[in-house]
Amino acid sequence: MKVELIAVTRYLRGNGTPEELIEHAGRACYRSEPRGKPGDFIRKRVGEGHESIIEHASATFDISGISRACTHQLVRHRIASYSQESQRYVDMSSPEYVIPPSIAADPEALAGMERFMSSVAAQYKQLRERGIPKEDARFVLPNATATRIVVTMNFRSWRHFIKVRALDPHSQWEIRELANRILDELYKVAPSVFQDLIDERERQKQA
Repeated sequence: MKVELIAVTRYLRGNGTPEELIEHAGRACYRSEPRGKPGDFIRKRVGEGHESIIEHASATFDISGISRACTHQLVRHRIASYSQESQRYVDMSSPEYVIPPSIAADPEALAGMERFMSSVAAQYKQLRERGIPKEDARFVLPNATATRIVVTMNFRSWRHFIKVRALDPHSQWEIRELANRILDELYKVAPSVFQDLIDERERQKQA
């Protein structure tokens, strides 16, 4: 899995940080709020549940090496923009695939999955050689097939995604790993927006 932050909202005043933009928007609502340390204003608003102000900032990630099973979960988060690798136009004769840890830890299960994926690749290639278009040959590809997707969400949507995919103990392992990596990257560019989620993750680890 590769998770790369490729774009984040810039504020065209000051140092250009997304937090400056959020504070600017927030102070339109709280004009009399006294100014203090950078980030205190945002942390206070987030703690109060006033998250509409953080919608003004967004981040874009280029994600690859994740399974179609994972992206099927990801795209259910609808307040977002997605651009995913198309199996209709990309040749998948030698597909990469994701192996769940539970299978990787079981030699017999791993060997069976590798045999299956090899047969899938052979069947896909045979269909293409018979003139079957890629958009139809892709029907033999399983959820394990690796893919690439570019995702943009505003910070409020990213917070929701992280809460239900990283901090919920019932979330599926692959999307949990993805959500945690995204949280780490977002914290670097907007710590005051994501500090409480970092803290909650640490509390869960220590529980």
